[in-house]
Amino acid sequence: MTVPRLLTRLLLRPEDLPPSRPDFEVVGAFNPGAVQAGDEVVLLVRVAERPREQRPGFTGLPRWDSAGELTVDWIPDEELIPIDPRVVKFKADGLVRLTFTSHLRVVRCGDGRAVREISDATFRPQTELEEFGVEDPRITPLDGRYYFTYVSVSRHGPATALASTVDFRSFARHGVIFCPENKDVVLFPEKLGGSYAALHRPVCGTPFTRPEIWAARSPDLIHWGAHAPLAVAGAEGGGAWQAGRVGAGAPPIRVQDGWLEIYHGNRQPTQPGEVGAYFGGLLLLDPDDPARVCRRSSEPFFVPEADFEVTGFVPNVVFPTGLVRDQGQGTILVYYGAADTFTAVAEFAERDLLNMMAR
Repeated sequence: MTVPRLLTRLLLRPEDLPPSRPDFEVVGAFNPGAVQAGDEVVLLVRVAERPREQRPGFTGLPRWDSAGELTVDWIPDEELIPIDPRVVKFKADGLVRLTFTSHLRVVRCGDGRAVREISDATFRPQTELEEFGVEDPRITPLDGRYYFTYVSVSRHGPATALASTVDFRSFARHGVIFCPENKDVVLFPEKLGGSYAALHRPVCGTPFTRPEIWAARSPDLIHWGAHAPLAVAGAEGGGAWQAGRVGAGAPPIRVQDGWLEIYHGNRQPTQPGEVGAYFGGLLLLDPDDPARVCRRSSEPFFVPEADFEVTGFVPNVVFPTGLVRDQGQGTILVYYGAADTFTAVAEFAERDLLNMMAR
């Protein structure tokens, strides 16, 4: 049973955003970080792009070089194995590359339900640890700044890095905080027991475990420890909708009985070349212990159903990455990537989300 949507609105299409170079094309504007900043909602949108040029017998794989310039490696098709729409594998060594690269762009949305301005401010890859792109930001206000985690993709694997801003015009980088392979890191908006807290998603290369979300603590947002797994999926009640992978979606918000966390689940693909559908789930975490799940939704509250969620670069994807509470309306605006192509917002009654979680 899903939660009724009070609003579903497509905010950004790929053609709404300019590429980094005229000879590139934007193929996705999706997975936005979102935050209430003063009297407006600000998004950090992931912009995925690839070369327009096509060379018969070759595949162009983009990357950012040591000077921070966007370049393309042209690889003979005979040396590659296509994995899915996003990834190819080298036959010689089994390593993979993305068929696109990503940067982040600031978008201002007024009350959060429509785009007011696509800003010129961007956050682009700068170092070797970001050479294949920066992806999927999550924004949390802390200590007078807006901190955001993001995925730093490189030859060393997908790591999670941290940056911050006070105005969404200039940015400070704070480096990698979770080494590869770790994604879907969200920060809690206040300290718990004197420590900063986060949720993260380590990937177990050896399949001892089903997909998991973990919690961690830090004295300074840089050094993380006290790692502990959350009971989300697996034998205790995951379901096929989250058998492929799970991960934190938006940064948690405080509610009466703890922390409301909106996360994503992925259904395992049914045939080669598929990625598998993505859904939104709900957790209520203990107010003092972020690793303790008090309640959860046994089924997804949020499923792909709109045309732009069902059809796109990766079909059948709703991937929540930000939320903003409208306390006056008693609603929550959930910002998400749709079909790995579009940015959209869905509005839900907060009470409906809380009531969906089993006690």
